[in-house]
Amino acid sequence: MQILVKLVGLIFRAFIALVFLVALFAAWLFLKPMRYHDLVSAVSADTSYDRALRRLDALRALDTPDIDSLAQTILLTHGRRVSRVVVFHHGITNCPNQFRALGKQFYDLGYNVLIPRQPHHGLKDKMTDDLKNLTAEELTRFTDETLDIAGGLGEEITVAGLSAGGVMAAWAAAHRSDVHRAVVIAPILCSKLVRDDFAKPAASLLLTLPNQFIWWREDEKENLKGTALVYPRFSTHAMGEVLRLSLSVLSYAESRAPVAGSIVMVTNENDAAINNETCDRLVELWRQRGAATVQTYRFPASDSLSHDLIDPGQPTQRTAVSYPTLIRLINGVSMSVLAQ
Repeated sequence: MQILVKLVGLIFRAFIALVFLVALFAAWLFLKPMRYHDLVSAVSADTSYDRALRRLDALRALDTPDIDSLAQTILLTHGRRVSRVVVFHHGITNCPNQFRALGKQFYDLGYNVLIPRQPHHGLKDKMTDDLKNLTAEELTRFTDETLDIAGGLGEEITVAGLSAGGVMAAWAAAHRSDVHRAVVIAPILCSKLVRDDFAKPAASLLLTLPNQFIWWREDEKENLKGTALVYPRFSTHAMGEVLRLSLSVLSYAESRAPVAGSIVMVTNENDAAINNETCDRLVELWRQRGAATVQTYRFPASDSLSHDLIDPGQPTQRTAVSYPTLIRLINGVSMSVLAQ
């Protein structure tokens, strides 16, 4: 009996120690400094069409033979600088092909269209571990470079992005005064699984723990249904870096108004991936700073749209529902007209 009592006491003390360590670790995640305040723009815009093409050639040179031919940077051009250009930024683990069909519709509307391949994406080897090397600094430099190029492709620059690309579009809205319109589509400002006020410790946790690769769908694993160009798993470190960029956007909005000409935040009531409340908070912060041109649109749950409401290759895709609205929003149609 005495041995049993001692054993129970030992287990109890071990449990208390474990609880204390977990609480201490959680407190450390909340208080741990995270560097994201220096993720600012370094504009080097160019209004020459020919120089923009030369800079684009340098970007395209990164599309090495290891990159899938359908995943490379896309340019749809009318052969000259036109009045409007749109830059589309794809989501994490996807590639420019995600926006190819939508981009073609904007080309037909007279836009020059640039759909760049983000760093570490589009590799032929879909089981690559290269995505773990993605950083928030790379994403901001990449956003700057693509918008600098866009300045030579069109007089009015529109930037739009989905998911991680949506965070990039939000960052551009905050920092790039040459952006005429920024359309932020379902940005990963915070995961659906995380409360808004836990975004920072969640990002800290992802970046502190050893990198892991998580299947998008555990039941399908490497046989992910839909487009064959999407990586079937994501890197926890890469996701942490996207969230670090998100924290930069939110922190910046607490003290400064966005500088883009106009902004629209597009969310989806049926979105299972992101926290819509965090998107609403960013809009409110922008408006509190005096940004009068920030509009919102939320697809109703009845539209039955998935988080990726862009890529035609997604098995549950409903582009017949999402595209007409997105085209109007990106093209600058007012919310009152859209509601009619």
